[in-house]
Amino acid sequence: MKSLHSPISPLLRRASSTFSPAILSQLPSELADSLATAHALNPTFNAFTSILSPTEVLKAYQSSPKGGRLHGWSVGVKDVFCTTESGLRTTAASRMLENYESPFEATVVTKLRNAGGVVLGKTNMDEFGMGSANLNSHFGAALNPAGALASSGIVSNQKRVAGGSSGGSAAAVAAGMCRIALASDTGGSTRLPASYCGVLGLKPSYGLLSRWGMIAYASSLDCVGLVGREVGDIAAAFDVMEGYDEKDPTSASEKSRDVANSLHGQAASSVETSSPTNLTGLKIGIPSEYFPSELSPSVLPAFRNLVSLLQSLGAAVVPVSLPSTTRALGAYYIIASAEAGSNLARFDGVRFGTRSSTDLPQSGEEERLRPLYAETRSQGFGKEVQKRLLLGAHALSADAFNNYYLQAQTVRQTIRDEFNRVFSTPSPLTTTITTAPTPSASKVDFLLHPTSISIAPLLNPPSSASSTSEQDRSSYIQDILSVPASLAGLPAISVPMGRVDGWPVGAQLVGQWGGDRRLLELVKVLEEAGVGK
Repeated sequence: MKSLHSPISPLLRRASSTFSPAILSQLPSELADSLATAHALNPTFNAFTSILSPTEVLKAYQSSPKGGRLHGWSVGVKDVFCTTESGLRTTAASRMLENYESPFEATVVTKLRNAGGVVLGKTNMDEFGMGSANLNSHFGAALNPAGALASSGIVSNQKRVAGGSSGGSAAAVAAGMCRIALASDTGGSTRLPASYCGVLGLKPSYGLLSRWGMIAYASSLDCVGLVGREVGDIAAAFDVMEGYDEKDPTSASEKSRDVANSLHGQAASSVETSSPTNLTGLKIGIPSEYFPSELSPSVLPAFRNLVSLLQSLGAAVVPVSLPSTTRALGAYYIIASAEAGSNLARFDGVRFGTRSSTDLPQSGEEERLRPLYAETRSQGFGKEVQKRLLLGAHALSADAFNNYYLQAQTVRQTIRDEFNRVFSTPSPLTTTITTAPTPSASKVDFLLHPTSISIAPLLNPPSSASSTSEQDRSSYIQDILSVPASLAGLPAISVPMGRVDGWPVGAQLVGQWGGDRRLLELVKVLEEAGVGK
């Protein structure tokens, strides 16, 4: 694993001196280092909403399977996944669930534990996953640890966001607080923070990893995400968690998985394998629509360097067109907000959620419950969540349903069709063919484009820089390059490709559904060639 940036070390040394040597000596050195780092740096970066004590971590390690593939790995779990430890509440970073203790555990968390992973704590996030900067958290913002640091912490005028909604997961991995971290990805919530923090962030194919035990935001978009510093770590965790789960109604069927493995196995055989860094036979497309006017020119030199590296390794890089990309952002927010309105209806202070203590009128039950629901949801949900719930309610109303929600679903299908048109491998979800077709000159294996339109935004932009409305619009524009893959349910990963003014920027690789392992194999080649180091 890559070591911490040296400017952080004085903080770590001061805090780790307070730990009991007797406890740390019973843990593997890497796990002990991560634990000490988490306790030392979390007050500065706010990456975790809760962290287990050294005694609790030692107990978890001693009870974990000794022969597991992830034995002794330190794991951060986004605070949207249910866990059962008494010291780790499941809050979705919301006041609504600030005291919720889950009676069950998410499938993916259980699988990580069964493989030997040791959960250190729950990572910070935007409330219910709604945000792109981790500013909408009941516990405060997660800060980016990946830029220029002073020995005492972050330079005050250079505090930058960690990204959202999985900002805590990305910040924790980037700062060495854990080896890998679970995240979630609805429209870029794993990839955007990974780009900002200079780590790897994978959004798997929709349905490959179980969502059971993950608090839902938008059920047709939500995916379990993974953050790590090395692709081998992400691949190992992905292999451990992947598989059909009968408890998750959105889990991909065994048949779809088998078709995907067959198709992608055939496609991989066309790539030169005489050298681990030879990509001869691989074709990568660059969609012209993924360079909008909002994209900062400062990102482009690093992107061009990555393209040149791919070409030097033997890959063919060609332009492609995905015309409906410009319509993706609007469609995404309509669909996601509509589904959120349904999923979050349960948080009313009666079934789930912290109940309002406001005195209620002494009248009939219906008259009493209506103000209870209103007061509970007004007090329990933050402003961003309330805004999206109102948008979702409007999109599903009788007057707007045809003009908004159905139109957004039409755009979504068009985007899926355009991705299928440019990929050389057909979608395993729409075909039963198990042999890949003959490669076409107009089709590609993967797509490549910048992950974000800029480096991580400042935590507190100068008040004169832009109006409040412009800042609000910018927070949504950040997702413009990540939502198309989410709408289509495709695997996508953000890879560090360089730095601008000392802060990381990432590139995103997108593949056909079910081609997650091929995607990770390509990133492995790039990693061995020095990308992100």
